Parts: sequence; structure tokens; C-alpha cells
Amino acid sequence: MMSHNRLETDMAFKCAELINQAESIAALTGAGISTNAGIPDFRGPKGLYVTRKYDPDKVFDIFSFHQDPKPFFDFARDFINLYETIQPTFTHRLLTELERRGKLKGIITQNIDALHQMGGSKQVYEIHGSFLKSTCLDCGCAFTLEEAKRKLFEEIVPRCDCGGIIKPDIVFFGENVKHLNEAADLAARVDLFFVIGTSCVVYPAAMLPSYVSGKIVVVNQTQTPLRLPNVVLTVKDEVDQFFRKVAEYV
Repeated sequence: MMSHNRLETDMAFKCAELINQAESIAALTGAGISTNAGIPDFRGPKGLYVTRKYDPDKVFDIFSFHQDPKPFFDFARDFINLYETIQPTFTHRLLTELERRGKLKGIITQNIDALHQMGGSKQVYEIHGSFLKSTCLDCGCAFTLEEAKRKLFEEIVPRCDCGGIIKPDIVFFGENVKHLNEAADLAARVDLFFVIGTSCVVYPAAMLPSYVSGKIVVVNQTQTPLRLPNVVLTVKDEVDQFFRKVAEYV
């Protein structure tokens, strides 16, 4: 019987071979790529939905936000404080390196933490947006992260000079995701597509792998219900741990 370590090494070697053979690569990333940076995921055993530290029905729902934005901004203050202390993970930096080599053509991320950009990635489609920009809901005035952050810590509900609420450009439940057409186009034209750190249960992001005509590799710590004929490798492992092994062969 093959040992667990041997199996991990064999899978890492196979994954590296796929990378080395590919001419164009893309990745769909979720919370699992950022947990090593210190950001809790949402659906994992210690995730925000399970611990109920924040009620997702109140914090991330656009209709609840319009009724009472305070629960979201309570979360936002904690998140921004956390953001000051985090660094991109090994896997973020590996994806940046693959882009630098010309192999990786783009990243589609469900994350709002901007760690891909912090790690140096250039072509990033944030389909759920991020805190990097904020907008006044009344007058449309744009705010940088620094401007919005100052307001966030000065006011319980940050407001523009016009009186409107300043909302970060993140996608709430009940809002349309961003860059979906570009993400689907990217998925369709690469010959290797990674699904990293996402359980692929949140739509429409979960349907992006169905646009892929190339090979798909899934790396996630929990089970991913992806049943497509072009999934050539499924790895149930901690993301950084696995990609550190992959990097030895790439």
C-alpha cells in the first residue's frame, strides 16, 4: 500500500508536469488559498459561517445592508485591522511567479482580500470585488482604501460629504458578480485550469470550471463536488503544503 507521503509526492510531481507542459494556465481561487495568511475562511470548520461570529445574513446581504449597514461595518473594521497584519501565502507567490514566466494568463478570485495583488499578480479578476476601492452610494464619489479606512475608524457608518453611505466595492448577496464574462473567456481559452481553495458551491463562480476545455486540477482541503470529465487531478490537501512540493519540480 502506498504511503500518504509518497502519494502526496506523486501527485505533486504530476501537477508540476501538467504546469511544465501547459502553454496557458488560469486559476480560480477561494478562501482556502488565504487561510495561511491568517484570514479565516467562511465554510471551513472554523469558518465565519460556522462560528457565527458574524451573521452572514446580516453582514453580507445587500438588502440587510440597506436596512442597517452597521453589522457590515463592524465586520469591515475587524477585517481591515487583520488586513494590516497579513502577507500573501506561498501559493499566492507561486502563481505570481508563473505569471512572470508567461505561463499564467490570469487569476479569477472569489476573495476580497487583494492578496493576489499584494503578492505581485497583475491580471486578477476579483469577481466579488475587494476593499481596495469604495464608492458613495448617493453621489458616486470614489474613495481609495486609505480614505475609506480613515472614515471607517472615525464613524460607526462611514459617510460621504454628501451624506451618502460609503460602501466598499465588494459584492454582497443579492448583487451581480463582477468580470464574469472576462472570467468565463479566460477559463475557456487556457489549456490548464486550477481550482484552488474553493469548494465550488457558490454560484456563479462555481460554474466557471464548466467553461474549461483544457485540463482541470482541483486542490482544496475539503471535498469539492466538481464532476467534470476533464478534471485530471483532485488533491485533498492543505493548499500551501501541496504547492510547496509542486514548486520543487516546476
